[in-house]
Amino acid sequence: MKKQAIVFWALIALAAFGIVDGLFGGGSTNWTGILIPALIVGIVFLLYKYPPRKYRRQNPKVKPSAPTMSKLAAERRSTSSGQKRKAYPFQVIDGQKGKNDDDMPRYH
Repeated sequence: MKKQAIVFWALIALAAFGIVDGLFGGGSTNWTGILIPALIVGIVFLLYKYPPRKYRRQNPKVKPSAPTMSKLAAERRSTSSGQKRKAYPFQVIDGQKGKNDDDMPRYH
């Protein structure tokens, strides 16, 4: 296990223990001690999930050119029609040495 993971889970365990102890321990509950950190965590989570517009990544939309679209259409037509063919990533090419049947093993 990585050192950062051990530290992370130790901090999570201590935080959980502190929350449970704050809620149920000591008789009187100090709600402000729980409410303020919970609000801060909630605000940080919301800002992470839905960042303001000026901090969002802006992906410009690029319209593909006509030749690109025609290539894509041709690929779609060729793959969907007709025969299914297996595409192998390599091909065996015989070498220049002559094959000797005496050296071939009888059983593999």
